[in-house]
Amino acid sequence: MHNKTLMAVAVGLGLVTLTACGSADTAQSANSKTVTLVSHDSWAVSKNVLKDFEKKSGYKVRVLEDGDAGQAVNKAVLTKDNPQGDVFFGVDNTLLSRALDNGLFQPYEAKGSDRVLPQYRADGAKHRVTPVDTGDICVNYDKAYFREHRLAPPKSFADLAKPAYKNLLVTENAATSSPGLGFLLGSAAEFGDTGWQDYWKKLKANGVKVVDGWEQAYQEFSGSSEGKKAGGDRPLVVSYASSPPAEVIYAKKRPATAPTGVAYGTCFRQTEYAGLLSNAKNPEGGKAFLDFLLTEEFQEDMPLNMFVYPVVKGAAVPTEFTKYGAAAEHPETMAPDKIAANRDQWVKSWTSLVLK
Repeated sequence: MHNKTLMAVAVGLGLVTLTACGSADTAQSANSKTVTLVSHDSWAVSKNVLKDFEKKSGYKVRVLEDGDAGQAVNKAVLTKDNPQGDVFFGVDNTLLSRALDNGLFQPYEAKGSDRVLPQYRADGAKHRVTPVDTGDICVNYDKAYFREHRLAPPKSFADLAKPAYKNLLVTENAATSSPGLGFLLGSAAEFGDTGWQDYWKKLKANGVKVVDGWEQAYQEFSGSSEGKKAGGDRPLVVSYASSPPAEVIYAKKRPATAPTGVAYGTCFRQTEYAGLLSNAKNPEGGKAFLDFLLTEEFQEDMPLNMFVYPVVKGAAVPTEFTKYGAAAEHPETMAPDKIAANRDQWVKSWTSLVLK
């Protein structure tokens, strides 16, 4: 989940901590008890939960945020021989094969892996990655816009290509953004290996706007708090099913209902993983941190910080999630081997079709 803009509010309130690290090598050579996490921009954890880990483990955690998930994964692959840190968090099922095929991670079976729900496990017995969270990439809509224009919000992928929604949708670049790629894969799951291209031709003709990453897209969205501040004028955005609860929770005055809604017929199920980086300078610290990610304490703290669902059996989900924006009941999914076999060519075709 990548609600960085919304989480900035939480940082200001002291609810979460996001610690940037300029040089992992310098930090770790100076202090062998430092473990460095490399992540996309939306890593977040409550201060007291992180401090509890540091106290119990004896390790100090530093975080290096490295852009959108797609960018962060690509950079991690390029630097795998001399990694920026010890653990990488934020590679999801859309990009997992790229990370594994390039030898980004070394095997480690984190403590608590046996409690991870079966549908979120990956990589079989090799244990190169640890499932951490799950969520749904979906189109969100601005309730006020559709109410004022007396227009029914779209419900499905097909609806988005209809003339009624011309020039209303903003999405992320599938080549640089994980939600953008997830939305592309969702359309491929919906329309088939060849049908998705005709679908995107229709979306392009219908005025879809493409931006680099989630944060920029959400600022273009008229229904979001940040979009309102930035003059966003697109009432449809590719975001997450858990974005409406975030809008409610971080509002200055909590509304009775969420100002944004979810088009549940446009959802694609995303799972995020973490792994111990190959050539990590502090592998023992990295292992301890991976263990921490599967503890009940972290798993139950995570939803209201990163707006994702836990993957460990029995971990509680906040009532805000079910009240303001439940998970999709029937999201699109795609087998990892199919993603691996088609992703790069699909992204290449998508780029040629939509951006040129």
